[in-house]
Amino acid sequence: MSEVPSSHAKRRPDRAALFIAPVLFLLACVIWWDAGRLAEVTNYSRIGPATVPHVVAIGLALLAVWTAFEAWRGDFPEREPVEVQPVVMIVAGLAGQMLLLKTAGFSIATGVLFALTAFGFGRRKLWISLPIGIALSFVIYVIFGRFLQLSLPTGPLEHLFF
Repeated sequence: MSEVPSSHAKRRPDRAALFIAPVLFLLACVIWWDAGRLAEVTNYSRIGPATVPHVVAIGLALLAVWTAFEAWRGDFPEREPVEVQPVVMIVAGLAGQMLLLKTAGFSIATGVLFALTAFGFGRRKLWISLPIGIALSFVIYVIFGRFLQLSLPTGPLEHLFF
């Protein structure tokens, strides 16, 4: 006679996944509702701008049901502990970019985001990653702002060259 392993039999429902499942379903409902508004705009064809959002909403709803089922059975693998410091550094980089974008311009603000994200991923030398990030961001600014004529926020570095 084969017995069910005791670790599998004693697993409880995964509370985090049971929280995620209704959030996925709510997101599916919002996408379905918004796609329904798109369908009112054009009704000359069966396939239109609402088709893909409806498919995405159905996929999310199925994923929500599957997530709830797996969570209730306790079939999700054990999660590794979350390291808070890298997450904080990446969020700080995003906040820094948002705060600096209008005053410092695209290149410097995005360079700060690059440096803090690299720091969060383990690259501890900010004095190297910050100038590299600013240089790469400046190249991106030149490509998108000058060659493609997109409107990007300018700062002192961009005004220095253009």
